[in-house]
Amino acid sequence: MNVTLLTVGKTDVKWVKEGLDLYVSRLKHYVPFTVVEIPELKKAGALTHAQIKEKEGELILKQVSPQDILILLDEHGREFRSTEFAEYMEKQLASGARNMVFVVGGAYGFSDAVYERSQGRISLSKMTFSHQMVRTIFAEQLYRAFTILKGEPYHHE
Repeated sequence: MNVTLLTVGKTDVKWVKEGLDLYVSRLKHYVPFTVVEIPELKKAGALTHAQIKEKEGELILKQVSPQDILILLDEHGREFRSTEFAEYMEKQLASGARNMVFVVGGAYGFSDAVYERSQGRISLSKMTFSHQMVRTIFAEQLYRAFTILKGEPYHHE
């Protein structure tokens, strides 16, 4: 299975980018993993929040094929302990799907069309993180999940 982290906007915070790069390189030992950045909308200041969500939603859905499993990183999603997330990933890997796409939306969330297309929502915390930080936090948790599945000593219970 290929795993993609699809994000709206680029990472411009150096330490966030460095952390993300670290976990991207570590994940390659377990699964084909890529980060795809959708450029931020031009002239977004002239749009309403609803229009921004719709336009970003169109760009997100263009990146996803009908066969892909689409999971939204969403504040209203299901929360997992790290071991539970590892079990969730194990089930997804066993499902036979070829591609799994996790999405970090823009500042105003996801359009209705993106919610309708998704197969699930995951919340990383009850706390709110910047959209930039979520990339690194998610990549670390995905790495942790694979080390748990392999029985490696990274995660301590």
